[in-house]
Amino acid sequence: MPIAESLPHVTDLDALYRKYAPDVFRFALYLSGERSDAEDITSETFVRAWASSERIELATVRGYFFTIARNLFLQSPRRSARSVGLREDLESKRASPYDGTAQRSELDAVMARLRTLPEIDRAALVMRAEHDMPYEEIAQALGISLSSAKVKVHRARLALAGIRAGLSP
Repeated sequence: MPIAESLPHVTDLDALYRKYAPDVFRFALYLSGERSDAEDITSETFVRAWASSERIELATVRGYFFTIARNLFLQSPRRSARSVGLREDLESKRASPYDGTAQRSELDAVMARLRTLPEIDRAALVMRAEHDMPYEEIAQALGISLSSAKVKVHRARLALAGIRAGLSP
């Protein structure tokens, strides 16, 4: 288990922002589904970290930022009306329009199924799959046990794997 670190002081926040803002943004985008909301959550995450007067002790600073971002998402009054949009940077590398359509159709099905998962399961899956976070950090960021974090990721993966196997979402 990594040694706990403290959040650096204000002078280091710029470096932390440059390093972690893309990860926080992607995480917020997967949770919210809206680019503008993800941008707001990302900005507010770093403002709250900067304004914090307490010494922050977590396994990683990234987990701390994800925890703030998730809490901001959960506190948002508009979260119930949200839907997860597709990432704009996804482009088909295949030559055939049919292949591109099939790939897009599968992605649409996966994203639709992802939206049906409980928020905490979706957050756990995104932390693990997109950000390669260890289960210990996921558990700490979500405030759940290690075994619960593993189960949530496993069940979310099974739910999404059913789509590739041809099962309905």
